[in-house]
Amino acid sequence: MFKALKNRTPLGWLQLKHDKFRLLTAISGIAFADILIFMQLGFMNALYTTNTQYPRKIQGDIILTSTQATNFNKLYTFPRRRLYQAMDIPGVKSAEPVYVGSLNWRNPQNREKTSMMVIGFDPDKPAFDLPEVNSQLYKVKIPDTLLFDRASRGEYDKVISQIEQGKTITTEIERTTITIGGLFQLGASFQDDGALITSSQNYMRLFPKKRPGMVSLGVINLQEEKDIEETRTYLNNYLPDDVQAYTYQEYIDAELNYIQGRTPIGFVFSLGTMMGFIVGIVIVYQVLSTDVNDHMAEYATFKAMGYRNSYLLGVVFEEALILSIVGFIPSVAIAAGLYRLTAMATALPIFLPVSRAVTVLIITVVMCGISGAIATRKLQSADPADIF
Repeated sequence: MFKALKNRTPLGWLQLKHDKFRLLTAISGIAFADILIFMQLGFMNALYTTNTQYPRKIQGDIILTSTQATNFNKLYTFPRRRLYQAMDIPGVKSAEPVYVGSLNWRNPQNREKTSMMVIGFDPDKPAFDLPEVNSQLYKVKIPDTLLFDRASRGEYDKVISQIEQGKTITTEIERTTITIGGLFQLGASFQDDGALITSSQNYMRLFPKKRPGMVSLGVINLQEEKDIEETRTYLNNYLPDDVQAYTYQEYIDAELNYIQGRTPIGFVFSLGTMMGFIVGIVIVYQVLSTDVNDHMAEYATFKAMGYRNSYLLGVVFEEALILSIVGFIPSVAIAAGLYRLTAMATALPIFLPVSRAVTVLIITVVMCGISGAIATRKLQSADPADIF
């Protein structure tokens, strides 16, 4: 079989390179479609990553939220006494409150107002698995002192450099002067430009209208021998219906399901990916269809010489496969460059993993294969009589 393939005349490639302008047009069209798919998938992944980056870092066995909460960025408060009630359940070791909110602060470097997520919790009982944060929690015990995410979106290079040198940096939040006591790194999101972490007491000073007795999130840890799933079920049955208990993985899945199924952004990115796929099909079909029409007499001659339809169809599919691979190569390089530029401009976690490149390659092959299948319909009309 390999010998037959080696000795086989690459008719599909010869036909494609015969018209170099048409070949270049096809490659450009496929690359454009692939780049569109790459960018949509990149933004979609960034959306999923940024909206789950803090939930994934929660340091707890069970997460308690209000039943009205939709996701981490839209948490409704619930009474803190629910956490005290949870402590009554055998096997529950701790139940700590977490406060989450958004507000505008002045960028200490250029004095512009930007939206920041603020997270508050007891610094003696870390709620997140963030070693860089947990090693500095003693700093947020000082009034009006916060930790700042160095990966926030905006101009902060000079401020970060000064903080790393040990200098004191202050700015304002809602007429309150605050001090940046340290740095950590996680990343911006689509909703907020960055994040600030502080103590529960400092959080309440920044949000004077909020009550300490109303919390955004409950982080529950169990004793080692206690079954997590069993305790979650017991909590949901024991506590009033204004709260919902999740295991760690259930909470992450709930966040993803909300973004994928109940937000317009997820739908828009999915639609954009599908549009890129359709655009690629149309472009490749136009190229292959034109090529088949231009060589209809030759295909009819092949039939007259005894070649079967399967051979002629194979030539068209060979062209489709070549176009998919040749068009994919430049799209990967361009997409990688665009990812880098976008990440620098938006501070969003946009990168190109190998798995995504393989996925887009498979999509490209399928896309060109569908176009080839449609284009081969014209070969059915190739009649040896057409050459006379």
